[in-house]
Amino acid sequence: MSTSKLTHQDEDGRIRMVDVGDKPVTTRRAVARAELHMSKSAFEAIRDGQGPKGDALQTAELAGIMAAKRTSDLIPLCHPLPLTKVKMTIEPINDQSAFEIRSEVRTDGKTGVEMEALTAASIAALTLYDMTKAIDKSMRVEGLCLVEKSGGQSGDYHLEAKA
Repeated sequence: MSTSKLTHQDEDGRIRMVDVGDKPVTTRRAVARAELHMSKSAFEAIRDGQGPKGDALQTAELAGIMAAKRTSDLIPLCHPLPLTKVKMTIEPINDQSAFEIRSEVRTDGKTGVEMEALTAASIAALTLYDMTKAIDKSMRVEGLCLVEKSGGQSGDYHLEAKA
């Protein structure tokens, strides 16, 4: 279902929170990803658990989970949702001196969890940056995107692979 109307504006163009009261409760799931690219020395320090602030990977995964739970406090018109699952994974991309950060978020609710998944991935990436910036201030967060989502009125979505 594609629409050109912005759902967070009323007919007069005023900002509003979408009314989901009449929508059915369904299982909603979203997966997002981001990459953090860095110098080889920073990559090796994080990968080997030798960062200047301790185990950056565990801390970043926890930060991502916490961020998903607080998305409605960070993004102005997001509904607060009772999340049933938040899973974070951070894996090395050895040939690029980078880490792939993935979040999976689920709820049984009336609105989707895309923003929670995106927030989780981005905050996990920023936490890795913060914990490693003493080694490399030129790190780059790249490719933040929604990979897939399921449930709800608009149906399923899967990011198409680049050719």
